[in-house]
Formats: sequence, C-alpha cells, structure tokens
Amino acid sequence: MLSYQHHYHAGNPADVHKHAGLAWVLDYLTQKDKPLSYIETHAGRGLYDLGDAAALKTGEAAQGIGRLEARFAVAHPYLLRLKETRLAQGAQAYPGSPLIAAQSLRAMDSLHLAELHPGENAHLRRNLAGYDVKIRQQDGFEMAQEICPPTPRRGLLLVDPSYEVKTEYESIPRHLTQIARKWNVGILMLWYPILTSGTHEGMLTHLGAAFPEALRHEVRFAPVRAGHRMVGSGLFVVNAPYGLEAELARVTEVFAARG
Repeated sequence: MLSYQHHYHAGNPADVHKHAGLAWVLDYLTQKDKPLSYIETHAGRGLYDLGDAAALKTGEAAQGIGRLEARFAVAHPYLLRLKETRLAQGAQAYPGSPLIAAQSLRAMDSLHLAELHPGENAHLRRNLAGYDVKIRQQDGFEMAQEICPPTPRRGLLLVDPSYEVKTEYESIPRHLTQIARKWNVGILMLWYPILTSGTHEGMLTHLGAAFPEALRHEVRFAPVRAGHRMVGSGLFVVNAPYGLEAELARVTEVFAARG
C-alpha cells in the first residue's frame, strides 16, 4: 500500500495535465481578496529532481514537461510556478502539487496536506519548510473528513491517489460524496489515470451519477514507455470555477499540437 514513489514519474504527461489545471484554479481563486483553504489528500514529497536516477530511469518527464512546456503561454500560472521553482532549486527541479499550492497561496489562506508514506512525508516537510502549512502523516480522506468544512470555507480539495490499491476506484465516489455533503461550496478536484484496462470507467460512472453537473476533462497521449498501461489523464471537478472548462480546452490543444 505504501510502495508508490512518485519521483519515478514526476513531470510526466499526467503531471502536466493535472498541474496546469491546478495552477490555473489557484490563480483564479487568489485573484479575489478573500481567504481560501487548500486541502490535498495524497501530497507526495512536493518537490522533485528530474535529473536524478529515478526520473532518468523511466524517462517519463521527457515525454511530459520536456515535450509540452514550450506549448504553454509564457504567462500561464503553471509556467510561472515552474520558473519560481527552478530559480530557487535549480534547472532540473519540478514542483509537485503541494509546492504549486504553497507558491500560489497568500498569508490569509490555509494549506492542509496529508501524506501517509513516512519517507515521502519527511521529504514533504523538508521541501515545504519555508511555508505556513499543516502537514499530517495520515490517510488523506480521514484528514479531509475531519477538517471539512474548513475555515475559510472557500477553497479547493485535490485528490490525487496512486491507485495502486484497486479498491480506491470503488471507494473514491463514496469519499467525495461524503466530503461534498459537508463542504458543499468547495471545489473538489480528482485526478485519475486513463488505463488500457478501463479500470477507471466504473468509478467515473458512479461519480457521474453522484455529481451530474461536474466538469470532466481528459487528454490522451502515447504510453511513455513500452508496456505502460496509462494512455491518458483525467480531471473530475465538482463545483468547477467559471472559465475552467475553457482553460482545459486550451490544455487539450497543448497535448494535441505537433512538434
């Protein structure tokens, strides 16, 4: 259950999809002079080195951020977070979603992160040591249930599991439904992989029934290496903010462009 290590996969096409959407939503929310809460259930270590042996072994970043970065507008919030990370940490540094959130939020905002893996949790604490953040070594859904509705009530929950436990596909609709009952104004953003096996499809059927007005966005891409079963990336967003659908349509163009 605790074997997944994202540093092998950091900066891959799914990260680009997820982080571009996340950075845009956080930029949108922080344009209003009202505080917000950010909650993340599966935080990882928050900062990655794309030049280390683990990242180079898989080559996934080359197929993701290495191939797609130049297709984004230079002022896109995602690229601004990348630039900030590289200036502080070096040219091969890549921000995970907790660091993107920490860079985006203001002093008035609240940041809550859960990471159950002890080693990843220790990395997370070191990598976000300079930010005002509450970090727990706890099941992320348990944390979300405990603090929702958060203070401030305005805000965003990101759910980004590894899906290494197959029962997650069955339990996630229940978790999100319970959280939405407690926090009906919160933006709930779920990332999921698109797999050749179709394992994700049953989960999406249940989510669609529970949240018929939610925004669902998917991008497709070639497997990052031979035998890889992930051929796309999806975002399922409850209470999607105005403009996100149009923004994600532009992200589709980023993935579809040639060259």
